[in-house]
Amino acid sequence: MRLSQLFALCGTSQSLTGDPDILAVTADSRRVGPGALFFALRGAKQDGSAFIAQALSQGAAAVIADHDTAAQIPVIVRPDAKNLLACMAFALAGPQPSCIAAITGTNGKSSTADFLRQLWILQGNRAASLGTLGLVSDTKIPAPPSLTTPDPVSLAQTLAALARNGVDHVALEASSHGLEQHRLDGITLTAAGFSNLTRDHLDYHLTLEAYRTAKLRLFGEVLPEGGIAAVNADMDSETFAALQTIAARRNLKLRSVGRNGTALRLIDARPTPSGQILRLTLYGEELPEMSLSLPGRFQADNVMLAAAMCWTDEADAKQVVELLPRLTGVHGRCERAVELPNGAAAYVDYAHTPDALDCVLSSLRPHTTGRLVVVFGAGGDRDRGKRPLMGEVAARMADLAIVTDDNPRTEDPMTIRSEIRAACPEALEIADRRSAIAAGLEALKPGDILVVAGKGHEQGQIVGTDILPFDDRLVLRELAGAA
Repeated sequence: MRLSQLFALCGTSQSLTGDPDILAVTADSRRVGPGALFFALRGAKQDGSAFIAQALSQGAAAVIADHDTAAQIPVIVRPDAKNLLACMAFALAGPQPSCIAAITGTNGKSSTADFLRQLWILQGNRAASLGTLGLVSDTKIPAPPSLTTPDPVSLAQTLAALARNGVDHVALEASSHGLEQHRLDGITLTAAGFSNLTRDHLDYHLTLEAYRTAKLRLFGEVLPEGGIAAVNADMDSETFAALQTIAARRNLKLRSVGRNGTALRLIDARPTPSGQILRLTLYGEELPEMSLSLPGRFQADNVMLAAAMCWTDEADAKQVVELLPRLTGVHGRCERAVELPNGAAAYVDYAHTPDALDCVLSSLRPHTTGRLVVVFGAGGDRDRGKRPLMGEVAARMADLAIVTDDNPRTEDPMTIRSEIRAACPEALEIADRRSAIAAGLEALKPGDILVVAGKGHEQGQIVGTDILPFDDRLVLRELAGAA
């Protein structure tokens, strides 16, 4: 495809000295080949303009940069280069699935995306989900890089491959990084969801306001006008008000869920040994009680958000909601890993923010007749400010807290643990994660619940720059003799 055609497909034009045939686009100089369009983008750690000469030596047909460069050859400078990279990647990749929905929020993205995938399958559609859990699909295609939101080129190629293999419904996780870096700009969405917004990723965004702004791009710019916008009405008032304003300005079909929801409202969630009983109203009409085989109050929020993103026409809403009792749990999300002979149980959860830890502990409290025990830590090379906040949550919510190592990365693990324990000095400190989990299991008495938080589905622990094999669920089962 000619470069001029790619600009036209992205709704813009560009004065060109030549009009080469473009075979591929990339922002990774290592992937440049003959006929490639190289995007020299300035990142947080590297400046792509430093690799222009390398890209040209490997056969790049043209170069687009998002800033002026010192290159000795003509470079197209476009401030909207990140947007163009996404749009051109999708133009070259080919048709996408006909129904694509994206979910953003601090917590709940993975569960909501998977629940939406399950609902579509229950309706008879071929569906997939893509995010922190990777590519979940019955179609055997190469998985994109392991990111919550993959780079735009990988994302475009994955979606096109799914479409070629007959998958017409896809649920995506939209991270704040991915939204700010315009990775989703080439996608044609039919729906978008927003679960909540609490402190996270301030090491990247620096302020909560900047973090919120990145998330809101999904609704203010990426979702087409008139699209479906499903939001949790119980989130913080500032974010919810901003969503309402955007929805009114862009004529979005706003569907709010939760205790304050107007589309799907939660009246009551009654815990049971294996899950919970929900009482809901749908546009004001009270529905019969339904059983949800998922423990944790926050799971009710996730399934409601997935449902609100699922129905296309309002007439189909009740049929979708009636499918909720058939949903199954998501790997590493409030997942019951083992049950001990004395009736105590252990769960694993991905909670790695103060709000997520609060949610999982408060949600499981009604399910225990004894004590609530938590094993947790915090990631290294990430927002340090949330560490004492997580310690405060554990001190307030758990009967016994054990602070251990999460993914320390290149930070001193002892420093991370001490910053957590500043807010929970009564907590036990056991550096080795396996030993900490063993101590948590040994402490369980009849009716107790153990929550191992922070890593969820992850199968490795990042120490330094190495990824060591480690799966909280498998460790629990081995220690309990259930493996």
